[in-house]
Amino acid sequence: MKRIVLAFVYTVLSFHFFAQDAAETHKELKQLPSVQLKDMNGKSVNTSDLGFDGPVVISFWATWCSPCKRELNTIHELYTDWQEETGVNLVAVSIDDQKTMNSVPVYVNGKGWEYLVLMDPNGDFKRAMGVNNVPHTFLIDSKGNIVYSHNNYAPGDEEKLYEEIKKLAAAE
Repeated sequence: MKRIVLAFVYTVLSFHFFAQDAAETHKELKQLPSVQLKDMNGKSVNTSDLGFDGPVVISFWATWCSPCKRELNTIHELYTDWQEETGVNLVAVSIDDQKTMNSVPVYVNGKGWEYLVLMDPNGDFKRAMGVNNVPHTFLIDSKGNIVYSHNNYAPGDEEKLYEEIKKLAAAE
């Protein structure tokens, strides 16, 4: 009986490690979906063609989300240095609905954010990216591949994001 149990455990563990190695080896990067959104001035922007050369951070947020605002305000303090060192651009995608989206420009202009801010009031881009809650931050390479994803925010998360940006900028 002991041999049967040991053989079973060995088989399960072998399969688990083989499957994990295979998944890592053949992991395909997810492409940034194509969704039409509008910026704060009403200009249409296609999410798959943002027109940036270097790495792009896409951060989903809302005016009613305190952690979202903390994250983007913290990054705002570091953003100029990040851009100079890595060429990164940030796109803040507001998921505010029709009722609250008028407060987006007021908040953004009051904080002096220099990010491209897009509006996703119907949640089309949010759904296409698989975002369930905010803040949710993605790092996109120059080919439009999603190379990093992080959900929620705690102080210090911006440092991890910056490390990922630097790795990506060095690789491109």
